[in-house]
Amino acid sequence: MSESMFDVRLERFRKLCGEEGLDAFLVANPENRYYLSGYEADDMHLTESSGFLLITPDRRYLLTDPRYEEAARKEAPGFAVRIYTQGLSQVLAELLPEIRPERLGAESSYLTWSRYKDVEEQLRKANPSAVVLGFEGLVERLRVIKEPMEIEWIKASLRLTEDALVAVWNELAPGRKEKDIAWRIERYIREGGGEAVSFPPIVAAGPNGALPHAVPGERRIAKGDSLILDLGSKLRHYCSDMTRTWIAGNPEPKLAEIYRVVREAQLAAQDQLRAGIDSVEVDRVARDLIAKAGYGEYFGHGLGHGVGLAVHEGPSLRRFHGTILEENMVVTVEPGIYLPGYGGVRLENMVRITATGCEVLNTRDLFLEQAG
Repeated sequence: MSESMFDVRLERFRKLCGEEGLDAFLVANPENRYYLSGYEADDMHLTESSGFLLITPDRRYLLTDPRYEEAARKEAPGFAVRIYTQGLSQVLAELLPEIRPERLGAESSYLTWSRYKDVEEQLRKANPSAVVLGFEGLVERLRVIKEPMEIEWIKASLRLTEDALVAVWNELAPGRKEKDIAWRIERYIREGGGEAVSFPPIVAAGPNGALPHAVPGERRIAKGDSLILDLGSKLRHYCSDMTRTWIAGNPEPKLAEIYRVVREAQLAAQDQLRAGIDSVEVDRVARDLIAKAGYGEYFGHGLGHGVGLAVHEGPSLRRFHGTILEENMVVTVEPGIYLPGYGGVRLENMVRITATGCEVLNTRDLFLEQAG
C-alpha cells in the first residue's frame, strides 16, 4: 500500500477529529496505528506498547522506544518519529507544551487507567485547562468500510485459510487428535505464506463441540462425532475467519437435523444481508429459525462480526446495539447449535455487503449434503 493511501486515511481521520471538537488524538491500538501510518509493529500485550501516534490538524508523530526506531522510520516515513527511553510520559512532556491542545482524544478501550493518568498529568502540566476525552471506535468508523484493495487482501487471506482447511479436511478420520489437527492447520497457514493464524484454531470433537471456543486437546475423533473446525489466517495484515463442521461417518438423525437447521439459518441470514438493513434484523432471522426448530436456547452468541485488520471488529451482527449495514462492510455469518454433553455444529462464511445483497467470499463449500 502506498504512502499516499495512508495520507488519505489520515486526512479523513483528522476530519473526524474536527467534527468531535478535538485538536489532538493519541492512537494506541496496533491495528489503528497501522491503518493510519503503515507502522507494522504489534504489541506484546496491553501493558507493553510498541508505540503511539499523536495526531493534530497539522502534525503527525510516531512515538516509540529504541527497539522500534528503525522500523518506525522505514514503515511510516510521513511521521515524525520521537523516541522515548523512560516511557510515553517522557516524550509527551516535550511535545504537549508545543502543541497545547485543549481537547486531547484517546482510545478508551485501549488505554489502561495508569497510562491514562500519565497522559492526563502531562497534558495538565502543558495546559491546565485541557482535558483528555475517551472515544470508542473513532478510527474504526473508517476501518469498518473496506477499500477495494483491502477487500482483495481479505479474499487472499481467506483463500489461504480455505486451502489449509481443505488440506486438513482430506486427512480427517476417526482416531485423529484435536491438538494434532490444530497444529496441522497452523503449520499449513505458516508454510503457505501467512504471517500468522488470525486466532488459535478451534478443533472440537464430539461433546467438546458444545463449547463454542473449545481449546484443542487430547480427545480423539470417534465414529459418529461432529468436529467443529474454526480457523483463520493473517496475510498482508488482513485476517480471515471461517468454520465448517465435519462428521465422522453418517450422522445420526439428531446430528443431521442440527446440521440442517444451522445451514438453513445461515442461508436465511445471508439472504437478508444488504446495505441499509439493521444488523439486529439479520441476527433475528437466523435466531428465529433456530428457535422455531426447538434449539433457541442453544444458540447463545451473536450471528457474526466484522473482519479486517482484526479478526473481530465492527460491525457486529447480534441481538442488540444494531448497526445499519453499509456497502463494502465485511462480516461473518456463523450460526451454531451447541448441546451440552452431546456436541455442536457451527458454519461460518465471510461476506461483503453490497447495495442489493451480499457477496459470499468463500469459494470452498465443504458443506454436507444434509444441509440441502
